Amino acid sequence: MPNMRDNAGGVELLRRHLPSGGNRFRLGGGAPGIERLEAALVGEAFSPHRHDTYAVGITLAGVQTFRYRGERRHCLPGEWHVLHPDELHDGAAGTEDGFGYRIIYLDPVLVRDALGGGPLPFVADPVIHAVPSHLAGFLTNIDEPLDDVEAAETATAIADVLRTHAAPSRRRPVALDMTAVRRVRALLSDDPTTRHRAEELEIVAGLDRWSVARQFRAAFGTSPTRFRTMRQLDMARRLIRTGRRLSDVAVMAGFADQAHLTRMFKRAYGLTPAAWATAVGTAHGHRLIRRS
Repeated sequence: MPNMRDNAGGVELLRRHLPSGGNRFRLGGGAPGIERLEAALVGEAFSPHRHDTYAVGITLAGVQTFRYRGERRHCLPGEWHVLHPDELHDGAAGTEDGFGYRIIYLDPVLVRDALGGGPLPFVADPVIHAVPSHLAGFLTNIDEPLDDVEAAETATAIADVLRTHAAPSRRRPVALDMTAVRRVRALLSDDPTTRHRAEELEIVAGLDRWSVARQFRAAFGTSPTRFRTMRQLDMARRLIRTGRRLSDVAVMAGFADQAHLTRMFKRAYGLTPAAWATAVGTAHGHRLIRRS
């Protein structure tokens, strides 16, 4: 990784690559349940939004600021941030110079598997000043895909960091039938464009609808409805990258229309589909932050 504490040099890199108010994303290689991304942002950034994954990233240059659980946070170069699934947050540069970061989005089911079950860890303070040195290695060469061994190593490293920094839970654990909720998850994943009735989820799970809703959130950090919407948005992002018109993307991904797609997209990613497409489309061929 670059010398992440050389903030002046990092800011200069951002200035060279970005016009005022510009955003650039570079999507890295990943694996099932793991996405990696590099970003540089100047000016207005992300509006309030929620992921259905853990988001674990490192600030490379500039000052990253975000509101999380009612407080304004600042993440400096070399510091990590950890966001829990379904927690509302925004994101912006703390100075006019902009900021750059790399991040891993990790499916909660991988965290649960890596920890051998139990409640999903919740890290109350999202800014972490020190993590094991090997964790940064998973964000060094992000263009390379992860094989199954590397994916397991990545998930395990992040799960261990989450467990180390997790706040003690005062809540009574929800009793889980993981086989049942995994069947519901698989149904929603297989065809996210289909809106299933509660009765169908009950049949698949062998549980009543209240237990499905409660156990699904405890197991995966989000609701069945939001999980399905996020899989629709995954489909929409893939279609957008092929250059299809947004109106066509909306229909193909199962949204009512383009306006519906735009609302859901912005709630999930903090940007409109058009802004996201511009940021991703112009990122290829650029190296926003100096690569190792």
